[in-house]
Amino acid sequence: MNKLIIVIVVIVVAGTSIYFVVKDFPTRINVTENRNVGTTTPSTDNEIDEVEKNPGESVIGQSVESRDITAYHFGTGETRLLFVGGIHGGYSWNTVLVAYELMDYLKTNPSVIPANIKVTVIPVLNPDGLERVVGTASRFTPRDVPVSSAATIIGRFNANNVDLNRNFDCDWQTTGTWQNRTVSGGSKAFSEPESQAIKNYVEVNRPAAVVTWYSAAGGVYASNCHNGISPETRAITKEYADASGYKAYDDFDFYEITGDMVNWLAKNNIPAISVLLTNHTDTEWTKNQKGIKALLEYYTK
Repeated sequence: MNKLIIVIVVIVVAGTSIYFVVKDFPTRINVTENRNVGTTTPSTDNEIDEVEKNPGESVIGQSVESRDITAYHFGTGETRLLFVGGIHGGYSWNTVLVAYELMDYLKTNPSVIPANIKVTVIPVLNPDGLERVVGTASRFTPRDVPVSSAATIIGRFNANNVDLNRNFDCDWQTTGTWQNRTVSGGSKAFSEPESQAIKNYVEVNRPAAVVTWYSAAGGVYASNCHNGISPETRAITKEYADASGYKAYDDFDFYEITGDMVNWLAKNNIPAISVLLTNHTDTEWTKNQKGIKALLEYYTK
């Protein structure tokens, strides 16, 4: 009798274990991560270009040190607007915070997003560079930033010491210029997992327009890659500048720029602008909020 009871218990336990393994199996094989290239690889023939974390969030790739690069989505329209902060990590940490302020605004005021628009915000494109300076790749406060501005310079680069905004395919070179310094542009265009991640995201999703925040010069700069400024880019440069109060510029000509992200977007016929905050400490949210609202209205059907 005791042996019979033991056999029954074993069968029940084994059956229960098999049920839960089989139940969870489709989820486990849905997507596999390829951390070497900073992208996500589908394990089926379905076109899965990003890994869903939570509703409204997706991982578009990983950094050199395997930190997630996360995109946050708002709205459900077919016209996609992309906003990117933190390409220079902890050096331009205020560009990360202005992106988070945009996310807070959209969460609190979802009705500002027109029905035909989907807004995607990538607050930190260079999480390794941000972590070097503020101690985290996630949200932080200005109190986490070193008092010395010199201490933030190391955070401009990724963990391979590459300036990501010199790693895109427009006039790319192995070395680039930043102010009066020579910086690494990587071993080839898109050699870095962070720039590869945004490349993959853009190529799959084809945003109608892209805004990238930098600091610090104060202005809205149009993009082009030897093909002139497109009418659409010129229009959104003016819309953002007029609404925000920043001055509009045709190009960034303080020094030679190679491998620039927005110029690569222009090369691929995607309207893109660089919004340079006035300094390295303020988010200038009121100005940027007005510029963002102007773009939302511009792309409303």
